[in-house]
Amino acid sequence: MAGRALMRRAAIERILKRRLFLGQNGKELANSFVLELIRGGYFPNDQIAEEKIEIIKESINKYVFLFNNSLETSNENTKNSLFDFLLSIAACEVEEILDPPRKERALMDYMFEVIKERIRMNGSVIAEEEKDIQIYIAVQRALFKLDKAIISYHLLKKLYPEWIQLSQAKIEEIAKNIYLILEDIEKELKHPLAENFYRICEKYDTCYLILGDIISKGPLEAQEKLKSPEVLESLTREFYSKRLKQLKNKVKRAAIYSTISIFLTKMVLAFAIEIPSDRYLTGEFSYKALGVNIFVPPLLMFFLVLTARLPNKSNLERTVLETMKIVYQSEKKDIYEIKLLKKKSFLLNSIIGVFYLATFVISFGFIWWALGKLDFGVLSKIIFLIFFSLISFAGVKARERVKELTIEEEKEGAIIFLLDSFALPFIRMGKWLFNQLAKYNIIIVLFSVLIEMPFQLFTEFLEQWRYFLKEKKEEIH
Repeated sequence: MAGRALMRRAAIERILKRRLFLGQNGKELANSFVLELIRGGYFPNDQIAEEKIEIIKESINKYVFLFNNSLETSNENTKNSLFDFLLSIAACEVEEILDPPRKERALMDYMFEVIKERIRMNGSVIAEEEKDIQIYIAVQRALFKLDKAIISYHLLKKLYPEWIQLSQAKIEEIAKNIYLILEDIEKELKHPLAENFYRICEKYDTCYLILGDIISKGPLEAQEKLKSPEVLESLTREFYSKRLKQLKNKVKRAAIYSTISIFLTKMVLAFAIEIPSDRYLTGEFSYKALGVNIFVPPLLMFFLVLTARLPNKSNLERTVLETMKIVYQSEKKDIYEIKLLKKKSFLLNSIIGVFYLATFVISFGFIWWALGKLDFGVLSKIIFLIFFSLISFAGVKARERVKELTIEEEKEGAIIFLLDSFALPFIRMGKWLFNQLAKYNIIIVLFSVLIEMPFQLFTEFLEQWRYFLKEKKEEIH
């Protein structure tokens, strides 16, 4: 559900944004919008029913109305945040209309129903509804790695079950409260216990994914298959092996593609910015520094991805056992406890803060010193540290994806603990930089305005001209 679906939704959002920027509404843009998606290869030709285009018209008009009729605010950032939020939600809704993810939705609902009966709060009292929402969010993040936009869309549908076909009175009511609704969703997504719920769902998601595979293979025979423990065990092992093979191939591809991508990006940056700067501005150009700057970042990414630990053999046995427990629920069900960490004292917090600051200074200070020894200029040092941090964050995220089949707890030794301590500053810095780039993605905007928009306008003109000629020819007969 991630991968291609994410790219498709990004394309939907980009096209919507451009067409709304041109002042089009749902009625004006729906037909050409769908044609553009088909031309882009995101949906097969002649498989989108005409009635779906009518639903898309109403859907887009709903979001345009919500934005135009929201309460006036003098804060431009708040208004922009609302526009981005509604645009991302509209893209999710349009994608669901065109290609409903029925199988994935059924699997998420099943996991939610099972998990919510097993989670117990230890040392914290939260409302049952609040707990259910957090489990609902965690299941989506764990099973299919859904992002903020699609989870927010699902939360809206949970809050308003009739969201797809709201009455005009209801749309007007929501428009008046849209900022409060947005604020409530943000609070749920940033809940202090969100990670606790996610860790439990992430631990057991493998079993549900395999059950989904078994049911998808033969939906009609699935019920009979699940009645037999021997058949279920055999199928669990079969689909686990398939997923493990896919995971190994994915890791290899990620290591190769990410390395090539980073290498090419570094080459462009080096020749466009670093070499001219070092040669003509600072006079600190060095071939040795250039070589390190170009080759070290991609090699770091290659190392981080390729050395990620795949699940061991004992993890398969644990997966079979847990899958059996889910299907053949006994009277005594497993309980997953969410334990809250005790609040640290001011003194302990201060000591941890000082230690973290020290690791930050030591980690960045050491790299800065080493780059100086390698004859790096100031600008090259800054660019190297930025890339190093971004790659550290991306590499850790990639390594986490390798654990998607892992149920067993990983044991970490003293060496890993020390490495994590001094790598954390780079990872945190990389995460911050990534979030900033996501907010201000100038490259995508330029691509859309300078390349994609003129091309699509031209092809749309040809499309409309073709229809015009067809109509005129038909009039002759």
